Amino acid sequence: MVEGTYTIVVNLPEPETLTVGSLGRQDVPAGYYAYTGSAFGPGGFKRVDRHHELAVGERETRHWHIDYLLGDTAARIETVARSPEAEIECAVAAEIAETVSGVVEGFGASDCDCPAHLYHHADREELVAAVRDAHDRHG
Repeated sequence: MVEGTYTIVVNLPEPETLTVGSLGRQDVPAGYYAYTGSAFGPGGFKRVDRHHELAVGERETRHWHIDYLLGDTAARIETVARSPEAEIECAVAAEIAETVSGVVEGFGASDCDCPAHLYHHADREELVAAVRDAHDRHG
């Protein structure tokens, strides 16, 4: 089992209002989102497979904040960056935050001091480049 840190880039084709666990109602604009998570636990990177399954309707249960975006909207996973065996979740999220246009406060960061682990950007290529650079620099 391989563990590590991952970032998924999600395309949300239209704006949505979500109810996300303890965060409550969240208005999320259309565009691209980078969500950085940790796969240090049962299953390792199989967590990413679970996110894919939820996004295409093959799963129902929501465990993490990102599940509400992937399971309750037309959002689709565009790409995934992985850093095997590297515990760099907060460092990657912080670096991505420097290049994006929006943040969903508290989203995905309930177990750390980061402002969020979900960031919005209107441009796919810029966001994917920022994600890959962050994983390359810290992984």
